[in-house]
Amino acid sequence: MTEVADHGQQVSPFLASRHAAAARLRHAYTAIPPGTPVRLAKSTSNLFRFRDDGGPGLATLDVSAFSGVLSVDPAERTAIVGGMTTYEDLADATLRHGLMPLVVPQLKTITLGGAVSGLGIESSSLRNGLPHESVLEMDILTGDGRVITASPDSEHAALYWGFPNSYGTLGYALWLTIALEPVAPYVHLRHFRFASPAEAMAAVAEIASDGSYQGHRADFVDGTAFSASEIYLTVASHSEAAPWVSDYTGQNIYYRSIRGPQEDFLTIRDYLWRWDTDWFWCSRPFGVQRPLIRRMWPRRYRRSDVYRKLVAFDRRHGLTRGLDARRGAPAQEAVVQDVEIPVERSAEFYDFFAASVGMSPVWLCPLRLRADRAWPLYPLEPGRVYVNFGFWGNVALPPGAGDGFYNRQIEDKVTELGGHKGLYSTSYYSREEFARLYNGAAYSGLKREYDPGGRLASLYDKCVGGK
Repeated sequence: MTEVADHGQQVSPFLASRHAAAARLRHAYTAIPPGTPVRLAKSTSNLFRFRDDGGPGLATLDVSAFSGVLSVDPAERTAIVGGMTTYEDLADATLRHGLMPLVVPQLKTITLGGAVSGLGIESSSLRNGLPHESVLEMDILTGDGRVITASPDSEHAALYWGFPNSYGTLGYALWLTIALEPVAPYVHLRHFRFASPAEAMAAVAEIASDGSYQGHRADFVDGTAFSASEIYLTVASHSEAAPWVSDYTGQNIYYRSIRGPQEDFLTIRDYLWRWDTDWFWCSRPFGVQRPLIRRMWPRRYRRSDVYRKLVAFDRRHGLTRGLDARRGAPAQEAVVQDVEIPVERSAEFYDFFAASVGMSPVWLCPLRLRADRAWPLYPLEPGRVYVNFGFWGNVALPPGAGDGFYNRQIEDKVTELGGHKGLYSTSYYSREEFARLYNGAAYSGLKREYDPGGRLASLYDKCVGGK
């Protein structure tokens, strides 16, 4: 249930509820015997590190009390939000006031706490950076059982700056105060085609410099590469009016529309969730993009979380793997990654990826930190423009090759080009390389301060070891 308190209303009952929920969770956490593995009780996940259920010794924390919007202040353009709140619920609450979070990740069931303790990105990231940059303060249940408030200049500023990319290994975000920005009712999209990665990346650099492209304001920018000779950048702007409005929640499929016509309009809500209906293009293996199946597949189940559950079921029972083996098909490797590459090296990365992996389409999303300070555990350089490449699917392995064949190549290339890789999926780094890439020294200091007993898994054990 989402409750919204308008500016000027009495908010003290909401704040009292906030503190009471945190106290209850802290009591439940401290009652768990030391050494017992702990996980949050979540009905959905957008991670692609598939794990078993953890066995009988696993303790789960009920965090349902932190799945709502506590208050929205339209005058200050801020909201107080539970860490387990999905972006679908958060956006619905703020759009009623003509506002949105500065960055809304593409999938409806990504939670605010997940996007902040992990990483999130979307087409406003060239203007607004990453979701954690809009956090003004947050209440965190730390690994040692404290509930503390962290903000940029507080006593716990080190935890505030070090929390992003910690993936719940330092603690859990309970309540977050975030900044919002105004929106218009519609979004005007223009799709620009490029014949090579070099041309597309030159256009990204131009947009980053000018804030527009060929006279079209760049409130939002992302891209889709169908091949090395067919790459599109979608430059979009807020609009108070729309001569028509497209709908990609029914029979029409958004990513196919990018190839033409060159211009489109969506409501602001449909724009935010344009990728969710078909999980970008990843609904294809389920047949949902075939007209007959699409008409029969209920609209309420055309969602990324439904597809992800189907993938998890398949992984758990080995259905596709067993079918491929019986048919004599080559073994496949899951290549599910998002990587950030400096824009000046991005064409080189795509050339490598197209030649070595060959998966398509590939999602492109330019980004730049909002402020002039880096975040220690994911050290992007302030002021520098990067391009996120997202690719999600399976690739047939060459004869004799084992799991990790493609992913290790990608990791090596990302490091060579001065880029970074998100940790929501499989990783193969050694402990030494992981510590070097993700600021192990800073992380170790935070771990000693906020989880000295090691009650929560380490970042390496969770993101590489799969704990």
